[in-house]
Amino acid sequence: MVTSASLSPYETKTQEIARQLISATREHRSFFAQMRDQMRWDDKMLGWAMSNPGLRVQLFRFIDCLPSLHSKAEIARHLQEYLGNEIVELPGALKGLLGFASPDSMPGQIAATTVSTGVEALAHRYIAGETMQQVIKTIERLRKDRMAFTVDLLGEAVITEAEAQSYLNRYLDLLAQLTEASQRWSTVEQIDRADGEDLPRVQASVKLTAFYSQFDPLDEQGSQEKVSDRIRLLLRRAKELGAAIHFDMEQYQYKATILTILKQLLMEEEFRDRADIGITLQAYLRDSIGDLKDLITWAKERGTPVTVRLVKGAYWDQETIKAVQKDWPQPVFNDKEATDANFEAMTRLLLENHDYLYAAIGSHNVRSQSLALAIAETLNIPRRRFECQVLYGMADKLGKAIADRGYRVRVYCPYGELIPGMSYLIRRLLENTANSSFLRQNLEERPIEELLKAPVLQPGDQVSEIGVQKTQPHTPHPTPHTPFTNAPDTDYALSSYRQEVRQALQQVRQQLGKTYLPLVNGEYINTVNYVDSVNPSNPSEVVGQIGLLSVEQADQAIAAAKAAFPAWKRTPARERADILRRAADLMEQRRQELIAWMVFETGKVVKEADPEVSEAIDFCRYYADEMERLERGVAYDYPGETNRYHYQPRGVSLIISPWNFPLAIPTGMTVASLVAGNCTLLKPAEVSSVIAAKLAEILIEAGIPKGVFQFVPGKGSTVGAHMVKHPDVHMITFTGSQEVGCRIYADAAILQPGQKHLKRVIAEMGGKNAIIVDESADLDQAVQGVVQSAFGYSGQKCSACSRVVVLEPIYDVFLARLVEAVRSLNLGPAELPGTKVGPVIDANAQARIREYIEKGKLDSEVALEMPAPEGGYFVGPVIFRDVPPTAVIAQEEIFGPVLAVMRAKTFDEALEIANGTNFALTGGLYSRTPSHIDRAQAEFEVGNLYINRGITGAIVARQPFGGFKLSGVGSKAGGPDYLLQFLEPRTVTENVQRQGFAPIEGAD
Repeated sequence: MVTSASLSPYETKTQEIARQLISATREHRSFFAQMRDQMRWDDKMLGWAMSNPGLRVQLFRFIDCLPSLHSKAEIARHLQEYLGNEIVELPGALKGLLGFASPDSMPGQIAATTVSTGVEALAHRYIAGETMQQVIKTIERLRKDRMAFTVDLLGEAVITEAEAQSYLNRYLDLLAQLTEASQRWSTVEQIDRADGEDLPRVQASVKLTAFYSQFDPLDEQGSQEKVSDRIRLLLRRAKELGAAIHFDMEQYQYKATILTILKQLLMEEEFRDRADIGITLQAYLRDSIGDLKDLITWAKERGTPVTVRLVKGAYWDQETIKAVQKDWPQPVFNDKEATDANFEAMTRLLLENHDYLYAAIGSHNVRSQSLALAIAETLNIPRRRFECQVLYGMADKLGKAIADRGYRVRVYCPYGELIPGMSYLIRRLLENTANSSFLRQNLEERPIEELLKAPVLQPGDQVSEIGVQKTQPHTPHPTPHTPFTNAPDTDYALSSYRQEVRQALQQVRQQLGKTYLPLVNGEYINTVNYVDSVNPSNPSEVVGQIGLLSVEQADQAIAAAKAAFPAWKRTPARERADILRRAADLMEQRRQELIAWMVFETGKVVKEADPEVSEAIDFCRYYADEMERLERGVAYDYPGETNRYHYQPRGVSLIISPWNFPLAIPTGMTVASLVAGNCTLLKPAEVSSVIAAKLAEILIEAGIPKGVFQFVPGKGSTVGAHMVKHPDVHMITFTGSQEVGCRIYADAAILQPGQKHLKRVIAEMGGKNAIIVDESADLDQAVQGVVQSAFGYSGQKCSACSRVVVLEPIYDVFLARLVEAVRSLNLGPAELPGTKVGPVIDANAQARIREYIEKGKLDSEVALEMPAPEGGYFVGPVIFRDVPPTAVIAQEEIFGPVLAVMRAKTFDEALEIANGTNFALTGGLYSRTPSHIDRAQAEFEVGNLYINRGITGAIVARQPFGGFKLSGVGSKAGGPDYLLQFLEPRTVTENVQRQGFAPIEGAD
C-alpha cells in the first residue's frame, strides 16, 4: 500500500529542490514576448481550450480531423461545422473569424489559413521535426543546452505486415542517419559520459507491437516469435552503430505480453550483457509496482542492468473507457493524485535498487522530479544509473533547470508527418489543458504549497502487486429493480484466462464424437436417422452424432408442449426469470468449455466465440429483467372503474436457429419465448446441433420443467416445415436465409384445419451491409473496422460488411491499405490462437462462395484473392475493386469472406449506393464530418447504424439488433420491445360501483 510521501526520509530535501525548480520555471517573460504570444493563434487556441471545456472538445475534434482535409474550402467548412452553429460559445476573435458566408469565399480562405497555420504551429511545439534534417537540427539545439535525446517515429497504427516491415526499416535508417550525424558532434560531458564510461549518443524509442501487425496476447507464442525476430535485427544493428534502444509501453492489454517477450529476449546470451536497452513502466496502472518488483528480481538474475523509464502513462481516457465498455476492472487509478502517489513509490523503489536497474524518471511534475533528485543526492547514486526525462515541447524550463543542476536530462523527441502524429498531438493537448495537469496549474501560478503537497492514495484506489485480476462472478439480481449489467468478455491479456481456454480446448477434444438425442417431454429419445456434425477446420473430425427427429416424434413434442402450457402459463414471471438467471450463471461457469465447442463445431476462433457466450448470458439476464417489468402491467383507474393492461403468453413456440451464432441466437430466441410463458421447441441448424444440445443441458439443469422446453433437431425441409404448419404451433421465431424465412412466413399465414389462431412470425433474414468511408475518415480506424467487419468469422455474420463505399478522393489510398491489411491476416484452423480467418461452415457454403467469386470476376476486378489452406472448408478472403452497384456480388448475400469495394464521387452518391439493395440490417460510416454523420443518421436505411466503429458485435441492451425491408420482420433482439412479440396483450376493465357507491383510494 502506498502511504503519504510526507513520511519519507527524502521529503525535506524534496521540498527544498522543488522550490528551487519552481522558481526557475516561473521566470517572468519580457513585455515583448508577451505581446508576441498574444498574436500567435496557437497560443490563443490553447488558452481557449483551457478556459472553455465545450470549446476544448470541439476544437480538438477539429484538430484531429484537420490533416485529412485537402483544401481551404474543406477546412473552412469543417471549422463552421465543428465550431459554428452555436454549438459552443466562441471567443470574440474566433467568432469573427468564422463569420464568413461561404467556405469558398475569401474570408473562408483566410479563416482556413489562419487556423491551419495555428494548428501546424501547435504541432511543431511537440513534434521535433517532420524530416530527419529537422530532427537533427532540433537534437543539435538540445545538445547545446546539455540535453540528450531519444527519437520516436510517429504513427502508432501498424495494421499490415508491409507497415510492420517498413517500421523496422525506418528505424534502421533512422539509427544510421543519426549515428552519421553524431560523428560531427563534440562531446558534452554531462550527457555523453558518466562514471568514466562513454554513453551512446544516439537513442531511439520503439513500440514493440508495431513489429507485427497481428500482435495478439492470446497468440502469445506466435506474437513473440514474429516480434522477436525483428527486434533481434534492430538490436544487432544498434550495437554495430553504438546506439541505444528503448522500448515504450503501450496499452494495458499488451503490457504483460510485452514484458514477457522483453524479459525472455534480453536473457538470451547474445543480449544478456547489453546495458544500452530500456523498458518503460506506467505508474497509472494499479499493478505497475508489482511489475517493477518483478523486473528487479529479473535484473538480479540477468546480471546486467537495463534502464527503466518510469512515466505516468498516456492512455488514461482510453483505458478507462475500454474498461467501462467491457465491464472489466479499471487497470488505471481513478485520479491523478493516486497516480502521483504510486509514481513516487515506484521512483523510490527503482532508485533504491540502482545496482540492478538504471532509472529514467519521466515527468513534468516538479515534485515528482524533485523527489527523484532528492533520492539520487541522498543515496549518492552514480550518474550512469540515473537520468531525468521530459517530452519535447513540454516542461522545457523544468528540463533546463534540472540540467543546470548537473543532471543528465533526456528529451523524448517524436518525429514524423502531421497526419500520423495527430493522435500524439491530441494527447499532448489534452495533457496540457487538463485541470489536473501540473503544467497548467504551474502556469496559473497556484500556491507553491498546493503544488508541492505530497500525494496520497484515497480509499478504493489501492495498488495491486499481482495485476488486475479476474472479474467477480456475476450474482443474480437481488430485486427486480436492480439495473441490468452486461456480462464481461474474457480479457485474454491475463495469462490465467489464456491457460483456461487452452485447457478447455484440450478437454473438449477428448469429448468429441458422442451422440446427442432429441429431448421430448423431458426424456431423451432414440431416433432412426442420425447425422454427423464435423469440425469445418478438419472435416474428418466428428464433433458429435445428432439424432434426427421424425415427423411423428415432432407431433409428440408439440403435444407435450401443449399439455405443459397451462401450468407454465400460470407460473409466476419471477420464477421463470430466476430459471433464466440460473442458466446464465451456468453459462458463465462453463464459458471456456462453450467457447471450445464453438471452435470445433462451427470454426469460430476464440475471440469471436467468447463475446457470443457473453451475449447468451446477457439474453438470459436481460429478458428475465424485462419479463418482471412487463408482468407488472399498467393500471389506468378512474372513479368507479379499474383498468388493467397486462400480458399473457401465446402458447406453443417454435424456434428455428442458425449455425453462425450457434449459442447466442438460439439462447436469445429460446429464453425470450420461455420467460414469456410459452412452451418452446428448439430446432437448431444441423451443423451446430451439438452446441444447441449443450444449451439444452444448461436449461434443464437450470430447472425448466418437463415438456416446457424441448430440443428437436431434425431436417428443416421435412420436420421443420411440418412443425411450422402444425395447427398447435402459435408462433415461429426464425433466423436464417431470406429464402427460407420467406417460405416460413408464407406457410405460417395459411390457416390449418383446427387452427384457432393466426401465427406470429419473427424472422431475421440477413443483409447486404455497407460501410461508407468519406474523405475525412480516420483511415487507420476505417481500415481496421472494415477488415474486422468483413472478415471476422470469415464473413459469416448476418451483420458482416460485404460492401464498402469509398469517396473518390481517398479511394486508392484506402484500397491499398485495405488489401495489405487483409493480406496480413492469418488463415488456418480455428483452434490455433493466431488464426484470424478460419473455415466456412461446410462444403456447400464453400462451393456457393466460390461460385459467387467467379460471378464477381465477370464484371469486377480482383484486388486480392488469398489462397485457402488445405484440409478444411476454407475460402481465402477476396476483395473486388470498382464493383458496379448493380453487380451480383453487390446485391446478393454471399455469407463468406468476399468484399465489394465501390467508388462514389459524392456523399449523396455513397448514400444512394449504400441504400440500393433489398436489405436494411446493418450499416456503417467512417467520417469526421458532422454534417455527414447527421445525414447518415437520418438517411442510411439500416436497423443498426454504427459510426466510426465496426458494424458487427451488437451488445444486448446497448445495441438492440434487427433490421427491416427484406432483412426481416419483428422487433430488435436484446431490446425493450422484443418480449412483446411472445406475448398477447389484454385489457381488463371492472366496474367497481355497488349500489351507487365505489371505493375511494386513500379514504379513511
